[in-house]
Amino acid sequence: MPPPMIFRFALRWDKTLRGSLAEKRVEAYCRKVTRVWCLFFIINGGIAAFTVFFASDTLWSLYNGGISYIFIGILFGGELMVRKGIDKTMPRAVPLSQMNGASRPADRILCYDGTFTGGIYKTWGDFLADTARLRRFIGTQGAEKWILHAEDCWFFLVGFAALFQCKKEVLLTANIQAEYLAEIREGGTAVLTDQDLAGSFSLPALLAPGGEPVPPEPPPAINRDETVILMYTSGTTGKPKVVRQRLTEFEIDNAFILSKWGEEFLSRKVCSTVSQHHIYGLLFSILLPFTAGVPFRRFRLRYPEELETLTDDAYMIITVPAFLKRTVEIAPGDGEKRGGLRLRSPWIFTSGGVLDPETARKTDEVLGFWPLEVYGSTETSGIAFRQSRDGLAWTPFDNAHITLNEAGCLVIRSPYIKDPAGFTTGDLAELLPDGRFLLRGRADSMVKIEEKRISLPEVESRLLQSGLVAEVSVLAMEDKRQYLAAALVLNPAGVEKFRHTEKYLVNRYFREYLSLFFEGVVIPRRWRYLDALPTDSQGKKKRDEIQALFARPEPAEREALSMPGLSCLQVLDRTDTSVTLELALTSELAYFDGHFPEFQLLPAVAQLELALRFADRYFGTGVALAGAGRIKFSAMIRPGSRVFLKLNHDPDKGTLNFAFSFSGETGSSLRGTNGSPKGTVCSSGILRIPRPGTREFS
Repeated sequence: MPPPMIFRFALRWDKTLRGSLAEKRVEAYCRKVTRVWCLFFIINGGIAAFTVFFASDTLWSLYNGGISYIFIGILFGGELMVRKGIDKTMPRAVPLSQMNGASRPADRILCYDGTFTGGIYKTWGDFLADTARLRRFIGTQGAEKWILHAEDCWFFLVGFAALFQCKKEVLLTANIQAEYLAEIREGGTAVLTDQDLAGSFSLPALLAPGGEPVPPEPPPAINRDETVILMYTSGTTGKPKVVRQRLTEFEIDNAFILSKWGEEFLSRKVCSTVSQHHIYGLLFSILLPFTAGVPFRRFRLRYPEELETLTDDAYMIITVPAFLKRTVEIAPGDGEKRGGLRLRSPWIFTSGGVLDPETARKTDEVLGFWPLEVYGSTETSGIAFRQSRDGLAWTPFDNAHITLNEAGCLVIRSPYIKDPAGFTTGDLAELLPDGRFLLRGRADSMVKIEEKRISLPEVESRLLQSGLVAEVSVLAMEDKRQYLAAALVLNPAGVEKFRHTEKYLVNRYFREYLSLFFEGVVIPRRWRYLDALPTDSQGKKKRDEIQALFARPEPAEREALSMPGLSCLQVLDRTDTSVTLELALTSELAYFDGHFPEFQLLPAVAQLELALRFADRYFGTGVALAGAGRIKFSAMIRPGSRVFLKLNHDPDKGTLNFAFSFSGETGSSLRGTNGSPKGTVCSSGILRIPRPGTREFS
């Protein structure tokens, strides 16, 4: 429905109304006023018509020449009085750079602890007093740059505002490890925190109740264009980097979000699971509610179980996909009770990663709202949004102009980006005719393995499509050669399917599954199965930590094949393409029976089979044989022997080199069971392995 004419006049009269927090309420009021005037004109016209046809000339003159104008004046005056009263109740955005002492009533609640009805509040008056006390302290210090880290959102807001009021440069980081701070902390940089950090200034101590009183004073103005915010983030590479920002872009972003979803903020209390040291948490968890005058929770929600306490009021939840995944796992939907959480009219924003539609659907079942996803980055701020129940396409924000470069990456131009050329992301995308777009993975997730270009997100997507995987991260690895490695979290169906299955068989299952879509070089050669992927507070995968999982030895597992009489004593020199095993063979091994009834030895064909079986375990080659060459048997293997089996697999050539040699009866023995010296080669050769997708099977 188009806006009424009176609202269009209002927009022309007040240029600040467009995009303001009150715009939708003003439009609704103008629509009501239009209906009142239309009703008045209908009634007035009806009375005028009656006087024309049925009343005397005197009555006609009296009404149309006087009484009707009196009614118009009364309606004008009455509407003006009502408008003045309503105008006082209209919500007003108060950005940090535009605040003054009278911006809010002194008792206006800004922050609450626990639940909103718990009665533990911080007010506008508290904010003015605490920032004044902190300004006085900061003014006594000579530092121009300040690292601000506060887990307490109230302390963070007060510190953030006071530093800007003192014209200081603010550095934000979620990582406060001593070594990390030493890297980013230049000479003369001070640290303001609520944590126990050596060489820092303590916010709890500076703002402790009963401290030295500060006389009331108007807060200094903040020139948002001159502010400097350095945000330290891991970005998408996992390596720390710094992004320079201003309060200007943050407040422009806030104004746009409030123009679109301001009514949702105004009707709820804000609580967050996201660190305010990242741009998403800072904008949505602190600056947005502060600007709108909406109370926000003092401490972040850290566990899904804490949602069970939020049943006293309507809440806006600022979160990330990882938190929602944990929530729906521990609180499955149960109809009317919504998984026992019983949230009242929730609204959920999520960002920091892509939320899979299945988790979004379960969130709706459990919490009662299908999450609204926001796509953006530290460099670009908000770019687009979607609710996956309506499809996977992203709708750009009204103030974002989206194009693609030659490589197919998104290029963003918006008021938040100072460079007129825009910002080129690392996200590959497909633009749709209606202006929306689909994400197609990351350009920096394209790797070359053996000169073949491979999309890591595509491999991850195929594994997720198996129906057995909840989360996956595929990495490019390199030691002696390049290869892919995969870390998986199985979903309940996957856990059930592989409950009593040895790891090498699980590996084989996924290798064979991927061979339906990819050639051999694309299939991961190393696998890890985890309870959860390492993520940061934003829900982003910590690729450095995942990569480190493959640098450590695998968890202990049963290395022997399920065969009586055969045991694996130890695994030596294991890589992605080679392994050396020490095996113990006893007379119970079925291979010793029947070859020579009175003289037991391990047949040649049995040695080939053992080589194939162990190669299948460690390299996923299968146990089929396409051919053999240069096979040589030099010594007999008798019951009670301990032997080394060395395997080298070349997946490109499809070959397996094997060699059996005596290891001795004990670790220090110099001879094998049959008297042969330790290290004597029993057999060796080259086996040809049929590659997946070929017809080399014999």
